[in-house]
Amino acid sequence: MPYLSDHSIDSSSPSSVSAPPVAGGRPRDAVREGQILATVLEMLADTGYDSITFEEVARRAKASKATLYRRWPTKRDMVVAAVKAGPSSGHMQDAIDTGSLRGDLLALCRRLNTTLRASDGSMSLMLLQAGLEDAELCEYLEVATGPTGARLPASVLEAAIARGELPADAKPFPYEEVTGSVLLLRRLNGLTVDDAYLDTLIDSILIPALAASAASASEPPRGIFSGAPASD
Repeated sequence: MPYLSDHSIDSSSPSSVSAPPVAGGRPRDAVREGQILATVLEMLADTGYDSITFEEVARRAKASKATLYRRWPTKRDMVVAAVKAGPSSGHMQDAIDTGSLRGDLLALCRRLNTTLRASDGSMSLMLLQAGLEDAELCEYLEVATGPTGARLPASVLEAAIARGELPADAKPFPYEEVTGSVLLLRRLNGLTVDDAYLDTLIDSILIPALAASAASASEPPRGIFSGAPASD
């Protein structure tokens, strides 16, 4: 995986992600931590995930590597913290459960659109690239930040099936192939994404496609935002 250096690999299961322990000693300086995470975001936007190392972040942020390691045990933890503090701040962690499939899809689309528009185009592309190249990082971001909207949570799909809104064999592929792609494309081209647009996207494309996905007996390919789709 090109986006993981040796010191960045986290051997823990993504489903058991927990916040890194706070080391003893002086309490954390929230302002200083914010400055360090801002540096990480700048590097993500400028040169991508692969360029980030503890050494380079420490140099740019004028901090010691020991300070970084006390806060974030791995590179992956540091990147997720930066995304949570920046593009994903203020609206993550909460599960999606509005009581209807349409409401859940609208909440997911709004969440993803907020994240994409809180960052510049380079950051949006970096997050997409992470999903394309590194399924583990993609999963880690989903677990650590809460549903991002890039993927269709199993709980949303299962609830829709239980309510009779989707057939029993409905699959997440249409949502994960289409939603992030079109929202990112509109973001990069400065096009409006408001509730009227999202309503049309959901009613004319996403719900019909999710319903139709049950007709396929074969396992669908991985969507763009499903993590590590097949490539030529």
